[in-house]
Amino acid sequence: MNAPQRLGLYGGGLAALFVASFAVAGAVVPEASVVAWSAAAGADGADDMEMAGTGAGHGDAGGGSGEEPAGSHGQAGAAPAPVRGLSLEQDGLLLSPVSVPDEVGERGTLSFSITSADGAAVTEFATEHDKELHLVVVRSDGELFRHVHPTMSADGVWSLPWTWDEAGAYRVLADFVPEATGENVTLGRTVDVAGDLDSRPATAVSASDTTAGYTATLTGDLSASGESTLTATVTHDGEPVTDLEPYLGAFGHLVALRDGDLAYLHVHPEGDEPAPGAVSGPDVTFLTEAPTAGRYLLYLDFKVDGDVHTARFVLDTEGRR
Repeated sequence: MNAPQRLGLYGGGLAALFVASFAVAGAVVPEASVVAWSAAAGADGADDMEMAGTGAGHGDAGGGSGEEPAGSHGQAGAAPAPVRGLSLEQDGLLLSPVSVPDEVGERGTLSFSITSADGAAVTEFATEHDKELHLVVVRSDGELFRHVHPTMSADGVWSLPWTWDEAGAYRVLADFVPEATGENVTLGRTVDVAGDLDSRPATAVSASDTTAGYTATLTGDLSASGESTLTATVTHDGEPVTDLEPYLGAFGHLVALRDGDLAYLHVHPEGDEPAPGAVSGPDVTFLTEAPTAGRYLLYLDFKVDGDVHTARFVLDTEGRR
């Protein structure tokens, strides 16, 4: 048998083996999975490069979460917006198990630590938005949002008094800047609270919300193809509110979470940090960028007469498919 014939038989054997392997796979795993694997195997190199560059880690720091790729729906060559809070570990830092009351109505303490790779508690944090650590707790359906600020003990344990109002699975997101790196980190864990669940997921877009007599309205588009501007306008009984007080280094603080996995977006207020005692309003403007097309849950904290109020919105990205 000559060399071309031997090569032809060898190639034919490989093809038969490949077909047989997929036949076996189809017998032991769902057909949809085999189809997905086949499609992935046939993707071109450009797709592979895109996925490699869009892991769900934290933005500039480059930490990978090992979870869902963010994907890029932006302009060609543009880096996708960072996706945060999907992992309990980033850049060698770990969010410890979160201790919380087990049941609705039980009074207790929410506590946790941020630890380094060697297991030691981190105790040095930079101040960002007037606090060393921001904690967001929200149920998986986007309800019962709380943005709070625990205190840290000398041994690095963060804690605050805690009571659950309703049952469900809650996402606990810690947002902070370790002094050692100066890079923003957002870590997350899920905790379950026993009891009867009354789930109320968002079903429609809503750009306006009223709380304690104050109405906040968002204008502007949320974009997954680049940075966009959102403006919150606060009124009371139809009149513009012009005495918004500084809160967390701005006249308003906006948190955005991706519907479905509650990925955390860091939203920046425009303008300089207000001086103590300054007031403003009725408009507060923010810069943000969605990492993927889809639906987002947004929560605006604003302060009037010493009281902090929270308005909730539901937005789809511009040109959502």
